[in-house]
Amino acid sequence: MKLRKAARVILIGAPGVGKGTQSARMLERYKELSSISSGDLLRDNVRNRTPLGIQAEHLMKTGALVPDSMILRLIQNTLLTRGWLTQPGGPKPLTLNFASPYGIQDTLIENDNFFSNRLPPRKIADEFEYSDSPSASFILDGFPRTASQADKLDELIPINLVVNISTPTEIILDRICNRYIHQPSGRTYNLTFNKPKVEGRDDITGEPLTQREDDKPEVWKERLHRFEESSRSLLEHYDKMGILWTVTGNSSDEISPRLFKEFEKRFGQAGT
Repeated sequence: MKLRKAARVILIGAPGVGKGTQSARMLERYKELSSISSGDLLRDNVRNRTPLGIQAEHLMKTGALVPDSMILRLIQNTLLTRGWLTQPGGPKPLTLNFASPYGIQDTLIENDNFFSNRLPPRKIADEFEYSDSPSASFILDGFPRTASQADKLDELIPINLVVNISTPTEIILDRICNRYIHQPSGRTYNLTFNKPKVEGRDDITGEPLTQREDDKPEVWKERLHRFEESSRSLLEHYDKMGILWTVTGNSSDEISPRLFKEFEKRFGQAGT
């Protein structure tokens, strides 16, 4: 399936709903679609000791949160490097630090006002042109998580599809809380639909299975509560923009065909 225009996609869903599965299936099905993971970008910059990575590592070591400004700078530089954002008059030198096209000097930003209060009263997007080529299609993973972050992302590049993946809470709870793993190999079992041959033992080695801390019911319910609180305004933000689409299903195999159909209706070429 070839696309007729750039798809700029965000997937939203509760912990355990299967966002990773849907993202992987979309990337496999649509070859012009790429993944941009804010977490991967941050880790790459820390590992490669870029100026921004050094600043981020310093913050993390002191227990501080990485500000939105850093994540947005990483996303901006990635889009510019790939040619999906361009600056009128030709490309300009880029560095992975806090240098801004508005002349702001490199400095450690201690809050997340970089894309708002610290800029002149115009949007970043006014300084750039974004590509609508199908090859400029991406799924953005890990950002935004709040309406405030979405506002700042809007200033950089317009997202044109936000998918809200919805599965009943009791289904996810059963899926997550009955999940056990063989830690050395990563093999996963589920007490409902994929039981080990011997209770509590790995089928291959016979070694004990364990449950991840995040998979315990009380931990998952707390994560779900935090997600619902933070995502409510985020979903409202994109609903008002007219780009929110909700898909409901009890399993990834049920959701995927519906997601593919909607995606191809919006971005697929006629007759392909």
